[in-house]
Amino acid sequence: MLKFRLWGVIVLLALACSSPTPLYAQQATVDSRSDFRGATYLITVKTAAGAFESRVVITLHGDRTLSAIDSDQGGPTFFFTSQLGAWREDGKEGVVGRTLDFDYPPNADVARLDYTFTFNADRTKVAGTITLTSFPLQGDPLDGGGTAEGTFTFTGTLVTPR
Repeated sequence: MLKFRLWGVIVLLALACSSPTPLYAQQATVDSRSDFRGATYLITVKTAAGAFESRVVITLHGDRTLSAIDSDQGGPTFFFTSQLGAWREDGKEGVVGRTLDFDYPPNADVARLDYTFTFNADRTKVAGTITLTSFPLQGDPLDGGGTAEGTFTFTGTLVTPR
């Protein structure tokens, strides 16, 4: 019994003397450029001519994945899925990203959207471009080629929890 208590005391002392290790990812601050871990923005997309196209909620996730939902994706003109992809910092305090989505029949295809993002100093505002390229459903959207569908611009605001 004494041996068991002694072992318990040693374990408790070892735990008390060690520094705690967080089991969760540290929250990034929006103004930490070198440690940017992503954010969610509400963006307004415009055509190359400056006409309103849609609103999008886009998330640059901390694991470098990118997801977007578009107000235009459910019709009545277009029917396509949400976008999923990846992003990386561009080395100039901005970000580049690429997503894919699928158009539903009768015009089934796969679309690639190439993004550029620039931010204000505290990363609460974003602006950039989107290049939309379509491919046949069995085509390879990661291998170049495709049909250029348009270039768009966007501006947006950081989504915060109040």
